Amino acid sequence: MFPRDPPARWPPRHPVPDPAPNHAPDPDPDPDRGRTVNNGLARDFRLALRFAARELRGGLSGFRILIACLALGVAAIAGVNSVRSAIDAGLAREGAAMLGGDAEISLTYRFATAAERAWIDARASASSEVAEFRSMAALGDDRTLTQVKAVDEAYPLKGALTLTPDMPLSQALGGDGSHPGAVMDATLIDRLDLSPGQTFQLGGVDFTLMAAISHEPDANASGFSLGPRTIVQRSALDGTPLLSPGTLFDSRYRMTLPPGTDLAALEAGAQAQFADSGIRWRDARNGAPGIATFVDRLAAFLTLVGLSGLAVGGVGVSSAVRAYLAGKTAVIATLRTLGATRRIIFLTYFSQIGALATIGVGIGLVMGALIPLLLAPVIQAQLPIPAVFTVFPAALAQAALYGVLTALVFTLWPLARADQIRAAALFRDDYSATRVLPPLPTLLIIAALLVVLVGSAAWLSGAATLTLWTAAGILAALILLALSARAIRWSAARLRPIVRGRPALRWAIASISGPRNEALPVVLSLGLGLTVLASVGQIDGNMRAAIQRDLPDRAPSYFVVDIQNDQMPAFLDRVDGDPGVSRTDRAPMLRGVITQINGQPAKEVAGDHWVLRGDRGISYADSLPADTTLTSGTWWGAGYGGDPQISFSADAAEEMGLELGDTMTVNILGRDITATITSFRDVDFSTAGMGFVLVMNQSALEGAPHSWIASIYADPQAEGPLMRDLGRSFPNITSIRVRDAIDRVADLLQGIAAATSYGALATLLTGFLVLIGAALSGERARVYEAAVLKTLGASRARILTSLALRSALLGIGAGLVALLAGIAGGWAVCHYVFETSYEVIWPSAIAIVLGGLIANLLAGLAFALRPLAARPARVLRTMD
Repeated sequence: MFPRDPPARWPPRHPVPDPAPNHAPDPDPDPDRGRTVNNGLARDFRLALRFAARELRGGLSGFRILIACLALGVAAIAGVNSVRSAIDAGLAREGAAMLGGDAEISLTYRFATAAERAWIDARASASSEVAEFRSMAALGDDRTLTQVKAVDEAYPLKGALTLTPDMPLSQALGGDGSHPGAVMDATLIDRLDLSPGQTFQLGGVDFTLMAAISHEPDANASGFSLGPRTIVQRSALDGTPLLSPGTLFDSRYRMTLPPGTDLAALEAGAQAQFADSGIRWRDARNGAPGIATFVDRLAAFLTLVGLSGLAVGGVGVSSAVRAYLAGKTAVIATLRTLGATRRIIFLTYFSQIGALATIGVGIGLVMGALIPLLLAPVIQAQLPIPAVFTVFPAALAQAALYGVLTALVFTLWPLARADQIRAAALFRDDYSATRVLPPLPTLLIIAALLVVLVGSAAWLSGAATLTLWTAAGILAALILLALSARAIRWSAARLRPIVRGRPALRWAIASISGPRNEALPVVLSLGLGLTVLASVGQIDGNMRAAIQRDLPDRAPSYFVVDIQNDQMPAFLDRVDGDPGVSRTDRAPMLRGVITQINGQPAKEVAGDHWVLRGDRGISYADSLPADTTLTSGTWWGAGYGGDPQISFSADAAEEMGLELGDTMTVNILGRDITATITSFRDVDFSTAGMGFVLVMNQSALEGAPHSWIASIYADPQAEGPLMRDLGRSFPNITSIRVRDAIDRVADLLQGIAAATSYGALATLLTGFLVLIGAALSGERARVYEAAVLKTLGASRARILTSLALRSALLGIGAGLVALLAGIAGGWAVCHYVFETSYEVIWPSAIAIVLGGLIANLLAGLAFALRPLAARPARVLRTMD
């Protein structure tokens, strides 16, 4: 069989020069040889561009999948980055309003001293004092948790608080003449079935509800809260038990600063002036740091999911390039026959694919920029924080970088194989005859590009550790899937003798085991998409199980805080005497800020560890509590009255690099206490029970004003009567229902899981496009196969059955491999990141396998029409 004549445009108008003859180098070399080499490279590049342009005149056939895969992956990352940038811009623009001022100093358990107020007044053009704490809002026997904000006349310094019915805040808080006024969140009003003009109680103090809060400008400044908001006048709490010594509250001092104030310098001055007072500083540069951190971490995680989608798209790019080059074997061989060098071949097709990849990346950037703008009203309605939607060049540039690097990584491999095609391929038309691995220099370039891609993602995402683990997981999944594709092909070859007598199944298995099968692109693309989805499903299911099922079985019913020392005997009599209460734990409760470790600033020693962020709960004990297990060191013993000592959480100490004998300075109520760490102990927070990172000896803290905290384990039917009795007897205490806190966390996780699932579905959609590309690239082979089978007497139904079985078997194989990889990935995240127990969520697992089967079956059947309609004579004649 001889090859067809090449197209009329061959040879080109400017023929490629013959390769240099094989002779010894000229003994008198040309001094301009370097310039000649450069000119030769430029000439080859111009010639390659001309060839590439002529090839592209035939349209984008064969490259639509490449463009679509890159566009989807880049659009997903660009969209996430654009929304993240919009939120960052909103936080920056509204930072002062969200904080309630240009800057804020906050204190724990105390109000500012005269010296601290003088420092604030000397630098601020206006200031406002706000106290925040939790309490119980009561109407008769109905009691519910609320987050109380006690404000002064200057509040709010920034932004505007609006009420329903509309009235000035000062008028609302002034009350009705008989009781001070209060305004509430509408949710809290509904819970208590209140209406304006009615009287309710906070900690036994009567207030009159005057209005509902429509908009609170600094609602997010306090971070995570368990109860809806109530706002009262600060002066109305003087002399009440709500702010008595030892109660849990934060005082916040907001400042309006003169224009042009250097916030960084002012913060440094405040920290230096009051280094030992336990102050915490925030300013308008980051008015809601908790929200900003959460948004950054969620966006980083979604970006990594988007990179997984790009990896799936990269598989599609590689498959599209390979299929395209396989169809160009005769053209490449002809070029080699006419003297084209490997460099010209490589540059020709690299230019084509580079131009088309640029189109795909460009489409993705346009989609990633426009979709957030079009959906801005919907997204803004779902966000509790402001966002400024516009085009963000930096966000788009980051997505473009990922897209270009991915395209390079996944195209260099098949391109490097293409330039190895020799002229002899004209007689074989076999692209697969080239060696599997590209040359070593190309492998090194691909490895370098991978390092740049992962490194840039780690740097730009702000979550380096998570990025590196994700990259390792994607690489491991790709290797596992590639090996699995080989194993599927090997297994199919071994099954061929077993399925005799079942023609359709035998044809399907023979096709899977053949040299030009679709197992590798199908398993890689579909398997990686399903792996991401399976991992997300397993993690989400296990976290929900830990919160909704496992935790409530072990968690207390209520936490009770602000129990005063003189109230403890009567409190314990009521609780311990209730037959519905199975257990009560109690401990003295203070809060403090760790300022120094071994005489150095704590953050310089232990970094940004969570224990050092803000204030921590602190307790004291005399004898070793019965439920305490020491891991090292010794307890101080009953009756100890010497220098202060600390027993610290063993896990936190290991993370912070602490050792026995280290000293730690803790600021409590403005007073520094330096103590020596003498023991480490197990602290288990997973039970939602009582646990303190830091416990001191009793003589070190018992003289400080403080209250007690208790956890109550009660039967569900005993909870209501118990809480009503405690509320009547001790109106100042606050009861926090653990189930409500669990529900809040569950709602938060549900939002995270939903956002992540959308990203995983985008990855799966990209994988489905790759499946279509694989089916499209193998359509010619299936047409020829169907023609041969028809010639041998096979019916259309049997051929269709064979094609369906082939797709179903590959889909099931990809689904099973993805399930195993997803289960392993879910276990790793649950075990090492969340440190929770793990079990396989079988409904999600079964759905993954069925999804793989259905997806590949649909993609295969979509391209079964042409093979079924093919006429054997015409097909076989064209193959001559």
